Amino acid sequence: MSVEVVHARFTCVHPTADAEVIVGTVGAVGAVYHIPSGAHGDFAALEVLSSLLASVERSVPASRVILLGFSQGACLTLEFAARHARSYGAVVGLSGGLIGPDGTPRDYQGSFDGTPALLGCSDVDPHIAKARVLEAGDVLKRMGAAVTVKLYPNMAHTVNADELHSVAQIVEAVAHEVA
Repeated sequence: MSVEVVHARFTCVHPTADAEVIVGTVGAVGAVYHIPSGAHGDFAALEVLSSLLASVERSVPASRVILLGFSQGACLTLEFAARHARSYGAVVGLSGGLIGPDGTPRDYQGSFDGTPALLGCSDVDPHIAKARVLEAGDVLKRMGAAVTVKLYPNMAHTVNADELHSVAQIVEAVAHEVA
């Protein structure tokens, strides 16, 4: 699935199907990072994301960074954000939840200081249980994020038009703060 939410004032950082992350200004690629996969890949990927964010923050403050992911990317995004809580432009997890089996302690440190957070998912997603999405929303809210959870009846494991519209609104809001 290839969907773009583009804004002239943004640099995009996004994973590709072959587990790389492309960083670049809209229309021009700047760097490629490999994200490991496999049994320990999720946690190695968190380290890659940490390095990537540090690189981005050399020129863009975290308060202007939108962390966004779908499916496994949403799980990584949400887990990374929870482990590195601070004021971001936004945190978006589409069809994802926090990493770890049921009952994993969620005693993360830090505060999102009002960071907008959007979690969207089907209420019957075959890969992500509704309870995992709600748990992630509760954890982020407890950590000070302004959380919106949207559950869509009988939707497949996909991103829908409403979610794209919501993401576009988040992008516009962050861009407006920058202008």
